[in-house]
Amino acid sequence: MIDKADLKLIELLKVNSKTSFADLSKKVSLSPSSVRERINKLEDIGAIKGYSLEVDQALLGNSLEVFILLKVFTGKLQYAIVELNKYPEILKAHRITGPHNFHLRVALRNQLHLQQFIDELTKLGEPTTHLILSEQESNRE
Repeated sequence: MIDKADLKLIELLKVNSKTSFADLSKKVSLSPSSVRERINKLEDIGAIKGYSLEVDQALLGNSLEVFILLKVFTGKLQYAIVELNKYPEILKAHRITGPHNFHLRVALRNQLHLQQFIDELTKLGEPTTHLILSEQESNRE
C-alpha cells in the first residue's frame, strides 16, 4: 500500500531523481535506509517505472521543436507504426483518437530540416504541423 511518505518521495524524485537517500530522508523524516527500502518497493511494484533524462535540444543543435498531428492513409496504420520508430527526430509519439492517428513531438535542426521531415511524413499520411514557441513549467507530471 502506498502511503503519504511514499507519495512525498515520488514528488521529490519527480523534481530531481538524483536526490540522495540522505537528502530525501531529511525531507520525509525517515532514515536513509527506510527511504531506500521504500523507493525499491515503489520500483518493484511498478509505481516508479524508471528514471529519465531531460535534454536541451537547442544545445544538441535542434533549434526547432514542433508538434505534428498525423492522419495516416487508410489501411496503412500498422505500416506507419513501424516507420515512425525509424525517425530519431521524434521525441514522443502518441497514438490518439479523433481525426488524426498520431501526435508527435519532434526536434529538428532548422526550417529546412522541418520541410524535409514533413516531406517524409507525407509518405505515411497527412501531417499538420504546430511550431512550439515555448514550454510552460508545470508542477504536474
